[in-house]
Amino acid sequence: MNGQPISGASVGATGRRRRGGVRLQALAAGALLLVLTACGGGGETGGGTGGQGPAAQGGGKQDNAASQAVVTILPKDGADAVATSGALKVTATQGKLTTVTVADSKGTEVEGKIATDGASWTPTAHLSAGTQYKVHAIAKDADGRESAKDTTFTTLVPKNTFIGHYTPEDGSTVGVGMPVSINFTRGITDPEAVEKAIKVTAEPAVQIEGHWFGNDRLDFRPEKYWAAGTKVTVHLNLDGVEGRPGVYGKQKKTITFTIGRRQVSTVDASAKTMKVERDGAIIKTLPITAGAPSTTTYNGQMVISEKYKVTRMNGATVGFGGEYDIKDVPHAMRLSNSGTFVHGNYWASSSTFGSTNVSHGCVGLQDARGAGDSSTPAAWFYDRSLIGDVVIVKNSKDKQIKPENGLNGWNMDWSEWIA
Repeated sequence: MNGQPISGASVGATGRRRRGGVRLQALAAGALLLVLTACGGGGETGGGTGGQGPAAQGGGKQDNAASQAVVTILPKDGADAVATSGALKVTATQGKLTTVTVADSKGTEVEGKIATDGASWTPTAHLSAGTQYKVHAIAKDADGRESAKDTTFTTLVPKNTFIGHYTPEDGSTVGVGMPVSINFTRGITDPEAVEKAIKVTAEPAVQIEGHWFGNDRLDFRPEKYWAAGTKVTVHLNLDGVEGRPGVYGKQKKTITFTIGRRQVSTVDASAKTMKVERDGAIIKTLPITAGAPSTTTYNGQMVISEKYKVTRMNGATVGFGGEYDIKDVPHAMRLSNSGTFVHGNYWASSSTFGSTNVSHGCVGLQDARGAGDSSTPAAWFYDRSLIGDVVIVKNSKDKQIKPENGLNGWNMDWSEWIA
C-alpha cells in the first residue's frame, strides 16, 4: 500500500539530481574555458598588456642570422713549402677584420698589421723557414656578427743557406768605437731584406744606422762614439730571409754587449808620442815609433779588433816579402785588416821610442821579449785596452785609412754612412 508513493518519490528526486548535475557540468566547463582563455593571452583583438601578437612571436628580424663577413686566408689550409715572404695574406669582404694571430708551434707570434679599412692584414716581417704556422682570423659584418677562420700551413725548407759572422761577442764589454759588424757567408743581392731582418738598439737610445761594404759585410754604428755604459742589443732574425735567389738565412738569435769606459788614444806620428785619454782626461803619454818614411802609418780613426799577448808577424802576409818574420811579437793589438797593429817592440833600442820612426807601418811601444814584464809601456797599454777602443793616428805622411779596412767606419762622414 505504501510502495508506489515511495517509488514515485524516488524517481522524482533522481530526475532532479540529474538536471542539477548537468548545470554543474556546464558551469565547470565554463570556468575551465575562462581559465584557459586567461592563461592563453588576448582574445580576438590580440591586445592586453601581457599579450604577444604575431610580430612578437617571430614575425620580425632574427638575431641568430649568419654573419655576412667572409674571411679569406692565403696560403690555403694544409699548404706546404710556402714562401717565407709575400705568400701570407688575410682579407675580409662584407666586413672588417678585428683579430688576426699567426703563430708557430712554439707559440711565437708573427708581427702584422690590420689595414685602416679593416679589409686586410699583412705581416711586417718574413716567416721562418721549415716552420708550421697556425692562422686565426675574425671579422665582423655591419651588424656586429662575427665570422672566424682557422688554417695551418708550413713554410719551405731551403736547400741553400747563409749565416752572418758577427762581432763583438755576446756578453762582452767593449770600447766606445766598437761597431756591430756582420760578415755573411754568401754574397747578398737583396740587402734591403737582410738589413730589415737585423735590429740594433741601445740603452740609452741613440740613432743607429747600417752601412754595406760590398755585398757581404754590413756594419752598424751611431753618428758618434757610443757613450760609456751603453747597453747594445742586436736581434738577428735572418731565418727565412732570401738574401739571394734560392739562398736563405738560417740564424735567429739575440746578442747583447756593453760599452765600457771611454778610452781614446791619439798617436802623433810627427811628435812620436801617444796620449791615452780616459773618460776625458789624459792619463798617460807614451813614447812610440811609427812607420818609417818608406813604410808610413795610415792616418785616421782605428778600432782595436783583436788582442794577442804574443803573436807572429810575417812581412810576407802583408806584401813585404821576406823583410821580417818575428815569431814572438808581444802585446799586439790589431788596428786594420791590412796588418796595422799597435804592439810591443823588444828588438829596437830604448832610445828609438819618442825619437825615430822605424816600423813597417805599425805603432811600436817599448817592451820586453816574452811579454812577461808588466812595467813596460807596451804591457801598460795592453793591460788597459779593450777590443773596441779607439786609436787615432795623425800627422803621418800617409793617406787616411779606408773605412772598410778593419772596423774603421768612423772615417766615413755620417751623411755618407746613411746615404
